[in-house]
Amino acid sequence: MRILVVGDSFCPVGVFGAAFARLGTEHEVTTFDVVDQPGWMARSSSEQKIREYLGSPTQVIERLADHDVLVVQGAPVTDAVLDAAPTLRLVCVARGGPVNVDVDAATQRGIPVVITPGKNAQAVAELTLGFIIMLARRMPAIGRYLEGGGELARDNYEGAKWFGHDLEGRTLGVVGYGQIGRRVVGLGSAFGMRVVVFDPFVPAELVERSGATAATALEDLLRAADVVTLHARATKENRDLIGREQLAAMKPGALFVNTSRDTLVDEDALYDALASGRVAGAALDIVRAPDLTLPPELGRRHRLLDHPNVILAPHIGGATYETLLHGGEMAAAEIERLIAGTTLVNVANRAALAGAASRAR
Repeated sequence: MRILVVGDSFCPVGVFGAAFARLGTEHEVTTFDVVDQPGWMARSSSEQKIREYLGSPTQVIERLADHDVLVVQGAPVTDAVLDAAPTLRLVCVARGGPVNVDVDAATQRGIPVVITPGKNAQAVAELTLGFIIMLARRMPAIGRYLEGGGELARDNYEGAKWFGHDLEGRTLGVVGYGQIGRRVVGLGSAFGMRVVVFDPFVPAELVERSGATAATALEDLLRAADVVTLHARATKENRDLIGREQLAAMKPGALFVNTSRDTLVDEDALYDALASGRVAGAALDIVRAPDLTLPPELGRRHRLLDHPNVILAPHIGGATYETLLHGGEMAAAEIERLIAGTTLVNVANRAALAGAASRAR
């Protein structure tokens, strides 16, 4: 079997080396990295369906002919890419969702698209707890104080102006009980926190097996929690899931963390809640894109940083070497299932399986 593994600037093919080493002993594995092309513009309807990609379809097309399997992380996979290899039997996307793939085009051609959900779950959960600890101990404000020339190493009592809170005994509200949310529940419990979970798609008894309490409504969680952390998948229905009404329902002085998606939070409402003191601190791993029409001095610095106890990060939740390796291992495992003729697990377009079976016959 011929396998093409395409890396990119975020996930170079070197990361995949160990994951695909065993396949390379019996099959032909070819690797290369696409080159970022910020100026490339999507023109065809298929190209316009994809997002969050690196490189261009042409770079993949030039290497794909006669391959059976295509593995990508951020490289774009359009109808033209799929047509470049009539022998293609499987597309593996080493990320949680195939946003850089025209899944409809793959389905029409009977090509299954497999993904690697949960590959970053541990990394994001650990980052979430790190954010919570930093907010509870007021580390963002302390860092800005010291950067501005604040006193350091004066005496043993200089911490008097920086009292924070222990996590033990506090209530952690977890919105979303997927692979990341479940890990956050476990980590919060390990710190001695009481945990409340809201997820309308998960049975309460499943949540309560973990020792957490299942909230029947989001507002119940917001009123109870000292820390609220979001781990819901973004949908059209939950845009601005946390808005003015929800922030007003939170405990005065609560902390807020979002390591999920930017669309879940009304950032203007959060700004006002921080200004009023209703929310004592916030950490966001992803924020909405700046207005690029404004001059850099006006549009690039996010205004949430006006508040002292705020952490912003450039979407680093899954930015660990272990996350990338895990994604490669999950993709390699799907290829091994294809070779063995066993059932693929994380298929994003199950309708394609029937087409794939007829092609195999």
